[in-house]
Amino acid sequence: MRTLIDISVPLKTGIASDPANLLPQIEYYSHRDTVGDLLAFFPGATEADLPDGEAWAIERVTMTTHSGTHLDAPYHYASTMDRGQRAITIDEVPLHWCLQPGVKLDFRHLDDGYVVTPDDIDAELTRIGHTLSPLEIVVVNTSAGTRYGHDDYVAKGCGIGHDATVHLLEQGVRLTGTDAWSWDAPFIYTAQRYGIDHDGSVIWEGHKAGRDIGYCHLEKLHNLEQLPSTGFQVCCFPVKVHAASAGWTRAVAIIDHCD
Repeated sequence: MRTLIDISVPLKTGIASDPANLLPQIEYYSHRDTVGDLLAFFPGATEADLPDGEAWAIERVTMTTHSGTHLDAPYHYASTMDRGQRAITIDEVPLHWCLQPGVKLDFRHLDDGYVVTPDDIDAELTRIGHTLSPLEIVVVNTSAGTRYGHDDYVAKGCGIGHDATVHLLEQGVRLTGTDAWSWDAPFIYTAQRYGIDHDGSVIWEGHKAGRDIGYCHLEKLHNLEQLPSTGFQVCCFPVKVHAASAGWTRAVAIIDHCD
């Protein structure tokens, strides 16, 4: 027996999910709207030739490759990965990275803007009684998870710091994920940290760990509250957008039950 849990967010036009200039827009065309488009392919045909006078329903979408639940490629973070190698794009991500056992770290109790450390990672792994194995997919449940579609979503949740990210990667993890807007802490809090001493290393620090060890991560996951800490797989194959920094994915958690 198998349970499938949808861990992707719904993509809706204008939904509060990104900064205003990055919000997705979807135009809907009904079966009636497109009658002329379909008939143009068949000279002499009329609306009466179509069952119930209907053509096709389609949508025209304007969004970035980072709209909705998506997988970031190493190319998104920098032009290089693995300490100087060319960073791979989303169409080059190894497919075996995208279907692996999952591990959930529950950081919902951490404050918005908190930057997770290696010690935080280890403490949570100890709490759930798990030792990481190479290629396991680590997803982080934050306080942002239940705020998708709300005006405060982009500013919610903790972020994973550079050292914590490297800590995961050094244990063989190559794909991570979060239910927040970004793997890093919300920018409003990073800006406050930067304003204190103008230390540029705090800017996008979790992402930039990919310059040391190439990795991917999922952003805008959903329903992580429904997952156990371990005992599930994550399937998150990205749409194959040529030479792109990310690809949309219908991420799903798979739980197999013993008969």
